[in-house]
Amino acid sequence: MAGKDYYNILGVERGASEREIKQAYRRLARKYHPDVNPGDQSSEAKFKQINEAYEVLSDKEKRQKYDRFGDQWQYADQFAQAGWQQTPSWDSSQGGSTFHLDEDEIGSLFDDLLRGFTPGASSRRAQPRRGRDVEHPMKVTLEEAYHGTARTISLGDGERLEVKIPPGVKDGSRVRIAGKGGQGYGGTRGDLYLVISVKPHRLFERRGDNLHVEVSVPLVVAMLGGEVQVPTLKGKLALKIPPETQNGRAFRLAGQGMPHLDNSVRGDLLAKVNVVLPTNLTQQQKELFKQLGQLNSS
Repeated sequence: MAGKDYYNILGVERGASEREIKQAYRRLARKYHPDVNPGDQSSEAKFKQINEAYEVLSDKEKRQKYDRFGDQWQYADQFAQAGWQQTPSWDSSQGGSTFHLDEDEIGSLFDDLLRGFTPGASSRRAQPRRGRDVEHPMKVTLEEAYHGTARTISLGDGERLEVKIPPGVKDGSRVRIAGKGGQGYGGTRGDLYLVISVKPHRLFERRGDNLHVEVSVPLVVAMLGGEVQVPTLKGKLALKIPPETQNGRAFRLAGQGMPHLDNSVRGDLLAKVNVVLPTNLTQQQKELFKQLGQLNSS
């Protein structure tokens, strides 16, 4: 019975480490994911094969059974109980494994399986197994991480699913979607985990739940005091600048940062002053600055 070569599907050697298998899976999943190749049936089919291969090779117990029995690994326990000790051979020209049984052995083996997987043990049945948990990478903007958002994704079986991203997610956050992972074997499906990465923002830098932003303050306002507008993810706020504010000083706006995941606490916004020096001075302005310099030196 010719089978699929899961190692070949992932493009790794049979002795590949867990790390190499995971890296290969992530690389191929990004390349062939239906969201990246909308409407491409061949990519969707390839994506299904990649998930199937990774589901087996990423699990130590399943991989051992697969290495021994090929893509009939699901029956490994039953084969062992029935006394079948054959080991598959690997033929790259056939694209997979070959599990050698002649016709009499096949008939006898599946008779045993139908009787309960071991001779004379009619009451024994294979134990149901829960499906594998699946990871799905997802990029969001800082605004989406702040407010929360919804996305529609395609699962490996062609199912389209709307998922909700809660406010407060950060790089590495894992959003669990129950029962949408790999198919089980007589058991429940595994879970789907959205692995979040947040795109860099042109204005704000995120540090934990706090946001940092630079605010341009005219020289005269920094010297004499005044008011400037500070951007936030909800709109602009007025910030009072006291007289003689030094360049680089940071003002803390409490509760204007990122929401904390799973609760109502919010971080702060730290607005760093960037004093803007005037340019294209008139002659009168130059004279005034000259007088100011003379006053400071006297």
